[in-house]
Amino acid sequence: MANINHGGMHRPSGRMGSICLVALILSLTGAQAAEQAHTTYQGAWLAQGSSCADVYSSGGKGVSFKQPIDIFAPAFIISGNRLRTPAASCRVRSIKPAGDRHLMTLDCTNTISSSDVTVLMSTAPDGSLVRYFNAEDTIGSRYQRCSP
Repeated sequence: MANINHGGMHRPSGRMGSICLVALILSLTGAQAAEQAHTTYQGAWLAQGSSCADVYSSGGKGVSFKQPIDIFAPAFIISGNRLRTPAASCRVRSIKPAGDRHLMTLDCTNTISSSDVTVLMSTAPDGSLVRYFNAEDTIGSRYQRCSP
């Protein structure tokens, strides 16, 4: 394979250069998809069939869990790079495309311990969010977005 010298910089030419360009485009597309997913997942979510008014309250800083918190409520809030459940607080480390889904990697802490958690999610055409147990799960659990 030939190398082309451009002002002291060596750059691969031919097929290797094309492969590098395609890899760069794919990585940018993946990053854009992850950023879009991060924006899409922002908000308060609750398992379908439950009442948002029973779990959430609105305040000056947005939506929060109603007091006293029901630690068993199937609910979470994503705000910025934070994901909160009634029982844990997590930092979103990354969101990466995984086929037609997204793999979210979290650092979570509750009153007892800290752990790394991975979540596989997608959005449904009706705007709901679907959380999957694993890659083989084809049904998932649906969550509705709760408005502030």
